[in-house]
Amino acid sequence: MFENLSDKLEKAFKLLKGQGHITEINVAETLKDVRRALLDADVNFKIAKSFTDTIKEKALGQNVLTSVSPGQLMVKIVHQELTSLMGDTHSEINLKGNPAIVLIAGLQGSGKTTFSAKLSHYLKSKKGKKVLLVACDVYRPAAIDQLKVLGEQVGVEVFAGDDSSDGKNPVAIAKKAVSHAQTMGHQVVVVDTAGRLAIDEAMMDEISSLKKTLNPHETLFVVDAMTGQDAVNTAKAFNDRLDFDGVVLTKLDGDTRGGAALTIRSVVTKPIKFVGIGEKIDALDLFHPKRMADRILGMGDIVSLVEKAQEQYDVEEARKLQKKIAKNQFNFNDFLSQMQQIKKMGNVKDLIGMIPGMGKAIRDVDLEDDAFKGIEAIIYSMTPAERENPALLNGSRRKRIAEGSGSSIQEVNRLLKQFDETRKMMRMMSTGGAGKLANMLKGAKR
Repeated sequence: MFENLSDKLEKAFKLLKGQGHITEINVAETLKDVRRALLDADVNFKIAKSFTDTIKEKALGQNVLTSVSPGQLMVKIVHQELTSLMGDTHSEINLKGNPAIVLIAGLQGSGKTTFSAKLSHYLKSKKGKKVLLVACDVYRPAAIDQLKVLGEQVGVEVFAGDDSSDGKNPVAIAKKAVSHAQTMGHQVVVVDTAGRLAIDEAMMDEISSLKKTLNPHETLFVVDAMTGQDAVNTAKAFNDRLDFDGVVLTKLDGDTRGGAALTIRSVVTKPIKFVGIGEKIDALDLFHPKRMADRILGMGDIVSLVEKAQEQYDVEEARKLQKKIAKNQFNFNDFLSQMQQIKKMGNVKDLIGMIPGMGKAIRDVDLEDDAFKGIEAIIYSMTPAERENPALLNGSRRKRIAEGSGSSIQEVNRLLKQFDETRKMMRMMSTGGAGKLANMLKGAKR
């Protein structure tokens, strides 16, 4: 995401970095390229102009012309303004209610139903809430069935209407759902509503009636980030009628130019609260303006990476693993377990892209979700005894493993060599061997 914008901003800043003497003309030319990059990202012209005018005013006010590192100072100012444009700080979802009611609105095809399930999964797994999903899209074919399937995937109850006349009335369904939630002890009610291909009065009347009846604690507007400036215009039309509490950007991992993410906050003055970053049910991230600005400017997002790691971190398991490493007992079962934890963190390419400076380096590298598939196949082709004790893996066993995993003997040997080197490195680090490791590396250089 934002790859095109990131490239163009980087080229704009090179104008300053490459100059021996920085002048007001150079700054103006750089900002012209910044404005052009924003327009290419489908940012509204008035917003792009206001953005660059503010940067110019601040840049000249902070003595960019006489700065030792004018390029770096300009990047800092642009980072601050990008963060401000997207909302400065993260805004939490409001769950203060018994039950808390969350109303989901948006156009058809924006991803409301999928987001409703993702949000339910997030509230259940991360917040420990008992959630009820409510199917109020009674018009789209199979919408209710889709929600039921997704609800089953995340282990959340789905409330839907019956064959009676009230069973086809979204307002009646929602009222019954809230009563059911109160009876059954559900802490959060997520109401999935109908969308249309375009804004029309019937849809707006229905969603307005739902909001008036339910008086939700949180109303979220879901918008497809790939629609760019159109998404901002649609958000404004909905906000004028609904006065929603926050925005959800879906499909941010797709071929999106980023205009919606950059400008929707300034147009509707409502925070972006969540972003959809994939099709998997856990592919939902909280929106942090500063972290997004970091990624746009190629600085990575190390905080999000650490948070994802902490979600999979088990203190007791880590303690046991440390003891095994110290005794040189780390085996392929442990290796496999660590690999599974990394996979749970998300897409490998996205994770590496969060490391500062790595996003551009791996852009053209093909790293699929099943990047570990070959390694797993080799390990799963080992017997339990072989996984427990890699020293057993002689030539004949390696040949059998290669045939069983559809790999070559060379690939098996390569994995065993990498595993052995990893084990030695881990043991050296766990036994206070950072100094030994440094000496070993110095020796290797000689």
